[in-house]
Amino acid sequence: MRLDLVTLVVAEYDPAIAFFTDALGFALVEDSPSLTNDGRPKRWVVVRPPGGGTGLLLARADGERQQAAVGDQVAGRVGFFLQVDDFDATHRRMVEAGVEFVKPPRTEPYGRVAVFVDIAGNRWDLLGPA
Repeated sequence: MRLDLVTLVVAEYDPAIAFFTDALGFALVEDSPSLTNDGRPKRWVVVRPPGGGTGLLLARADGERQQAAVGDQVAGRVGFFLQVDDFDATHRRMVEAGVEFVKPPRTEPYGRVAVFVDIAGNRWDLLGPA
């Protein structure tokens, strides 16, 4: 058993795809036309980090309630954790790609960490070995 996908509500598909593929280096593994439960067009968009693992289903906000959740999926907490082997190189690449880090890198007992926000405003930890 494994957790395959986690939904991330975004404002629009294409900017979110660009952020995750260009800035974070994820792979776009699916971008297929689909329909909402009431028959309106949408897309089924999945991105995954290099090496596989749990993917993100990028779901465009549909309606006021979902639009209000964009960027606040976990009530302002860090809710996503991106583990990398080479923290410094990844951090440098992300900064060069324009990713916004809200806290500078620091060393904790569990390794190196820096908090960044995704295109929607959700907080992530970039994690690597100490």
